[in-house]
Amino acid sequence: MKLHILAIAAHPDDVELSCAGTLLKQISLGHQCGVLDLTCGELGTRGSGELRLQEAAAAAKILGLAVRDNLKMADGFFRNDEEHQLQIIKKIRAYQPDLVLCNAISDRHPDHGRAAQLVSEACFYSGLRRVQTQLNGQIQKEWRPKAVYHYIQDRQLKPDIVVDVSEFVEKKMEAIRAFKSQFYDPNSKEPESPISVKNFLDVVKGKMSQFGRDAGFEYAEGFTVERTPGVDDLFKLI
Repeated sequence: MKLHILAIAAHPDDVELSCAGTLLKQISLGHQCGVLDLTCGELGTRGSGELRLQEAAAAAKILGLAVRDNLKMADGFFRNDEEHQLQIIKKIRAYQPDLVLCNAISDRHPDHGRAAQLVSEACFYSGLRRVQTQLNGQIQKEWRPKAVYHYIQDRQLKPDIVVDVSEFVEKKMEAIRAFKSQFYDPNSKEPESPISVKNFLDVVKGKMSQFGRDAGFEYAEGFTVERTPGVDDLFKLI
């Protein structure tokens, strides 16, 4: 399946918390979007890997994704090495995304920064014809996304670009709440985590509000870039 955008995440719910509004917007414009989770998030404080897969499927329906995939790498213990890069390369070549969105380059959770580097390098090597992969017994053709953008997560990184998601905030919050095991529940008996506190979802909206304010939007999502974006007309930036 050819995708216009593939969002790749270390854990289920990374995408929902960070760039779901952008995916919703692009889908509304007719683009095919998908999500590739690297792990099931089985080391999370709350819930389980199996439950988070179910929640991820529910969130995918809310977002209207063309596909949601999971490589089932070991949560916390995946590495940026040939074995793990090749797993991602196979998916990139299968989905042929024009744009890849992936984890923050630096964050509180060490998996996020490591996933950012792993995905970035896999995107590059996916474009080399001498890196050979097979899918269903067929040799895959090389494919390199046109750009890799890193969504911003827990840390207050300064974005290089922001995307207006004002029309899609409530749908994004609905997708986030699909991960019921992870967020505030007054009846839960599980341990508290940094994202299960009562005001966490207010913090998520507050960050979008701040990103939007700088660009004149009500709400926005921020990204850092690896390659400087360019425009052929300054007025497209107004």
